[in-house]
Amino acid sequence: MSAERDKMISSLKNIVIPSLRDRGFKGTFPHFRRITEKKIDLLTFQFDKYGGGFIIEVAVCSPEGHTHHWGEKVPPNKVTAYELNPDNRLRIGDKDDWFRYDKRNFFGNIYDKLASKVLKSLSEADDYWSVTNFH
Repeated sequence: MSAERDKMISSLKNIVIPSLRDRGFKGTFPHFRRITEKKIDLLTFQFDKYGGGFIIEVAVCSPEGHTHHWGEKVPPNKVTAYELNPDNRLRIGDKDDWFRYDKRNFFGNIYDKLASKVLKSLSEADDYWSVTNFH
């Protein structure tokens, strides 16, 4: 991992993850889930393999977890947004969906600023989870 990615993850863990915990999410970075009687709300951070950015995908699945089309079952405490078909996930964030920390920034800590932007974007996820049922 790059030093920049490590700094970004640190800022996300300090600024965003406490808010996810307050919302009832469990899990470890980069995968989080909130299990209820009716569904499981999912959130996953996915970093650009070339560096400098990440996306956030949210999804919803059955409270029993997810069963892949080939029959493999993923239990509720292990399911991630990656398990679901991309058509059943939503990217939240900037208009191009990528949060970029490789942009030039002359004022302040780009990692903390971006993490604060992610925190504000969680309202999009809250809206999605409030109206989306599993397929």
